[in-house]
Amino acid sequence: MTDELARVQAEIEAARQAQREAEARLAELQQSEERARDDTSATQSQTAAPAAAPSDAQREDGGPLDAEAVAEIRSGYAFAGAALEMGALVNGEADAETQVRIPLQMVNRHGLIAGATGTGKTKTLQVLTEQLSAAGVPVFAADIKGDLSGIATPGTSSDKLLARTAGIGQTWVPKAAPVEYFALGGVGHGVPVRATVLDFGPTLLSKVLGLNDTQESSLGLIFGYADQAKLPLIDLKDLRELLLFLTGDEGKEELRQLGGISSQTAGVILRELTAFSAQGADVFFGEPEIDTREFLRVTPEGRGVVSLLEVPGVADQPALFSTFLMWLLADLFEDLPEVGDIDRPKLVFFFDEAHLLFKDASKDFLAAIVQTVRLIRSKGVGIFFVTQTPKDVPSDVLAQLGSRVQHQLRAHTPDAEKALRATVRTYPKSAYDLEEVLTSLGIGEAIVTVMNEKGAPTPVAWTRLRAPEGSMDPTPEADIERAVQSSALLSKYGEAVDRQSAYEILQAKLQAAQKAEQDAAARDAADEEAKRLEAEAKRNRPKPSSTSSSSGGNVITDFLGSRSGQAMIRDVVRGIFGNRRR
Repeated sequence: MTDELARVQAEIEAARQAQREAEARLAELQQSEERARDDTSATQSQTAAPAAAPSDAQREDGGPLDAEAVAEIRSGYAFAGAALEMGALVNGEADAETQVRIPLQMVNRHGLIAGATGTGKTKTLQVLTEQLSAAGVPVFAADIKGDLSGIATPGTSSDKLLARTAGIGQTWVPKAAPVEYFALGGVGHGVPVRATVLDFGPTLLSKVLGLNDTQESSLGLIFGYADQAKLPLIDLKDLRELLLFLTGDEGKEELRQLGGISSQTAGVILRELTAFSAQGADVFFGEPEIDTREFLRVTPEGRGVVSLLEVPGVADQPALFSTFLMWLLADLFEDLPEVGDIDRPKLVFFFDEAHLLFKDASKDFLAAIVQTVRLIRSKGVGIFFVTQTPKDVPSDVLAQLGSRVQHQLRAHTPDAEKALRATVRTYPKSAYDLEEVLTSLGIGEAIVTVMNEKGAPTPVAWTRLRAPEGSMDPTPEADIERAVQSSALLSKYGEAVDRQSAYEILQAKLQAAQKAEQDAAARDAADEEAKRLEAEAKRNRPKPSSTSSSSGGNVITDFLGSRSGQAMIRDVVRGIFGNRRR
């Protein structure tokens, strides 16, 4: 037995011992509270009038559900197949006997994790990710704030943690998940993720550039022209050079033949693209393009690899971040085969800060999202949108989400109160006063309803969620960097490649045109100089005298005045100007 293995086993045993002690302490506290409650009730019964019997809708422990409603929830979440454990029902106190779950086979019916800032959405995401990985399901998630990186480090035990987990029936053991780190364009810690402009496409690029419908349509025609002209669009400078060509003197006729594109529209697209490039977006586009199947890997031990995308500058480029994730989904949709209903997803995709995706989105872009969400389920991919309120997600997309995990909402403003009422209307009927419950949930608690194994919604359940087994603090940067440097993917995607594409082809074409103009100008200049010399020679030619006439004339002068002599003069002049044909 190695020292490392012995150390880990000792830590696990210590954690189990601490949990047993916490459970014993919790039981002791519960017994003390029950005795105190009994003593108080007895005293009140002696000094006060007899109280009315508790109603059927009110339990003795103060919870909002009666025994029948609790039994319905317990039955509604008792699935036969594998399931992700969410936590325990809360009815006044946590009911460890009533566990809330999500059937693993229904995770590809998508879901929503919502709630105000600081209510525990990221930890819920971490809990689900850990269990999916343990079940052999790969996960892709964007780590917006860096908090999710703790999944790669075993968690730290504490009395408070073990008391909480024991109260909801969770046997907590510190555990790390296998993680691969990625970064958009290599900005940050991770294997670089890049895409070509051609594969990104005009619809997604229009969303990033903030183009209107007319400009988006024009950009689509420009992409079509590039394809016909065999001008590969790899990075932003390729598209920028193509737009410069089409709006310049050389490409005016080409732009006219495209039809439906004005030079003003092309100029607007060029300005937006230039500004986008100036923001540092060039690094996100290029080759080698990431193969999205890298996100479907499983370890030799059968655990799903968790792919974490570090996005340190999301506040500066929110549209690029959200649209890039949408491109990943669209690429997966194109690559993966149809699998139908399977016992577990092939990949689960967590879309954090989802409101950024839908902000200022065009109709075509929203239609593309709805189609992807609706159809990618049959490819075995599940999508969870993570945001603050369900209102952040369009109704057509919200209608496709089978699982709902709603953390606390705050209603301190009229708009927030309106959002609260709208959220309540999206839930099935229940015994809860959801407007009151949603504003009183504690950190780490949520209202949950999922899709059962038959495809029907489960009862709405106030749930105290499980604690992550990985660290609740971010993994240290040094550990992340070591993991990146040791990754087998770094040699494949680490260095950018700049092959011949539209930029180089158009530059060569422009240079050839400029050289042809220079050659033509040089030929014209040589011809003019030859004509000048010829004229000057004629003027300087001496008139024939009787003597010269009788002696046959001057041989040199006669030759220069002949056609052969004039041709030689022109040839010599062209040679001087570097324009003589070889």
